[in-house]
This record gives sequence, structure tokens and C-alpha cells, in this order.
Amino acid sequence: MNEVVFVVEDAPEGGYAARALGAATFTEADDLPGLRAAVEDAVHRHFEPGPDAP
Repeated sequence: MNEVVFVVEDAPEGGYAARALGAATFTEADDLPGLRAAVEDAVHRHFEPGPDAP
């Protein structure tokens, strides 16, 4: 797997939530720049580094 697709939605309590399709990864943040950083962090924490890492 070298790509992870996230669905981004408005969070009910405010801000944004992102859920990965095909992987058990979820994160949220108050704004879109913060969400982008949170998604990158979630991917790095969830997947092992290597040539096929997303």
C-alpha cells in the first residue's frame, strides 16, 4: 500500500474529522492546516516505514 485516502468531514463538535478508507486510522483538528498535520502524523504512527509506506 503506498496511498491512503481520507474522507474529511465537519466534526459535529466543530472543526474537522478525517477517516482513512481501508485502514483503521482517524484523526481530527480545529482547522484544515491542523488537520493536514494530524493526518500526516496519524499515517506515520499507523504504518511501518519502508519502500511501500504511504
